Amino acid sequence: MTLSNLPSFVDIHEDVLNAIEQSAPIVALESTIITHGMPFPDNAEMAASVEALIRDYEVVPATIAVIDGRIKIGLTHNELLQLANVKNALKISRADMAFAISQGKTAGTTVAATMIIARMAGIRIFATGGIGGVHKGAETNFDISADLTELGKTDVLVVAAGAKAILDVPKTLEVLETQGVPVIGYQTNTLPAFWTRESNLDVPLRMNNTSQISDFLKVRDELHLNSGILIANPIPKKDEIPSEIIKSYIETAQEEMEKSNISGKDVTPFLLKRIFELSKGTSLKSNIALVKNNALIAAKIAKDFYKK
Repeated sequence: MTLSNLPSFVDIHEDVLNAIEQSAPIVALESTIITHGMPFPDNAEMAASVEALIRDYEVVPATIAVIDGRIKIGLTHNELLQLANVKNALKISRADMAFAISQGKTAGTTVAATMIIARMAGIRIFATGGIGGVHKGAETNFDISADLTELGKTDVLVVAAGAKAILDVPKTLEVLETQGVPVIGYQTNTLPAFWTRESNLDVPLRMNNTSQISDFLKVRDELHLNSGILIANPIPKKDEIPSEIIKSYIETAQEEMEKSNISGKDVTPFLLKRIFELSKGTSLKSNIALVKNNALIAAKIAKDFYKK
């Protein structure tokens, strides 16, 4: 798809449009972290600071969302505040993106939806916190995030601090392998566990600098391998939460979730909210730190990838 035949309900921010036309580096950002990941004003401050960090590296940020039925690729300051303040925003993936647009809704885009929209506009690099994956108990409830199948078919490079630690991470890694998604540890041999730098799972591939990752993406393009790429980037050491501490928060939150019969798209927002409460806000600080760290690495990859 080219810019000339994008749907009529797509709005591209002027800075993003100029960068696309000039083949300048861009980093896409998702928006469920704004609509569902943290409360106002933390969400607005976080989103603005992540965009500023990317701009400071001379890369254009493109936060993606749906506002009043229109796809936004890049947000104005007022749009970002509107999104951060909206009540009962939808959380959309591939299955319900058209619903949100056709019904004039406002929605945060998941990893899957953000990948789809970014690729429509030719944006190849995307930073997020953590990807969705296989939920615990999936062998009976079949709760598996559409993020994994999207990574299997949409050629966008995603920088994340691994899969969210509330998930069944070993099964998530297995599904990524089945989908043909390269999982690359950035300066690490083990898969990051979101709030924690390390896990007991090895990453299939390792790269130590962003130019290696950029070269890898270029070769993948020449081979016409259309799946996504996951760059597993550990949270900075000073911001991590020790695994034994975060594990106890997760177990408590999951017990409460099961007693409340929470399922589907409500699972992740509920767990993140309860972990925030149980950790007295520490999980939110770590979450913001890892998002910023991922945005910085994504910006560096984008600069290398678009280097003339």
